[in-house]
Amino acid sequence: MTPVETLLGNAGFRGKPLGSFPPQPGPFHLSSYARALGTRMQAETQPAHESLKPQRVHFQSQNFHNILHWQPGRACPGNSTIYFVQYKTYGQRQWKNKEDCWGIREFFCDLTNETSDIWEPYYGRVRTTLAGVHSGWTMTQRFSPWWETKIDPPFMNITQVNGSLLVNLHAPNLPYRDQKRKNVSMEYYGLVYRVFVINNSLEKEQKVYEGAHRVVEIEALTPHTGYCIVAEMYQPTLDRRSQRSQERCVESP
Repeated sequence: MTPVETLLGNAGFRGKPLGSFPPQPGPFHLSSYARALGTRMQAETQPAHESLKPQRVHFQSQNFHNILHWQPGRACPGNSTIYFVQYKTYGQRQWKNKEDCWGIREFFCDLTNETSDIWEPYYGRVRTTLAGVHSGWTMTQRFSPWWETKIDPPFMNITQVNGSLLVNLHAPNLPYRDQKRKNVSMEYYGLVYRVFVINNSLEKEQKVYEGAHRVVEIEALTPHTGYCIVAEMYQPTLDRRSQRSQERCVESP
């Protein structure tokens, strides 16, 4: 009996003789086995159904109306998939379901009410289901309404009075209401209006007003001359201005 056989016998093992063990795999068999094992391990560690995950999940904010948008995953055909939306405030561990966007087919979700504290940063995330198969979640980057919202230009109405122009300005409304249930204007955050006059005959633009008043009188107009008025809003705290309004053109009497 060989030393190995003696050791096995003393340990109580009753196995086949050494010579009857199956042959060890050669280099070709070993490499094939390793490749197969590696492929299986990679499939198990890869996120499930990666091609179903929604793409380009991001917030778009206009006057603090905060809408979550996304695109369907690479393997999602048309509108045959449904989506689920969750959100949370930065620093919270628990995600919350958005009930109105739980099992929808649209590619957007209004999270204005859920992100109403404009000083707080937020996250949103979306997943999809197709034929009973769930994708993983796709999360937004950190979103801060106060810093990222875009401001629309002011509404403008022009009236001619005794050779002058009265420009009435009105800021866009916010999606919030005060205690009397009235809409809150963007003026709540301290806006400055800027009004510009363009003399069409001279092709010259001039800023004629900058301030907080909503009614601006433009005087000393040349008779029988065409003028165009344009306005914008400026938010000093953010050092941010709105886009310009559309030109409103009149001819002085």
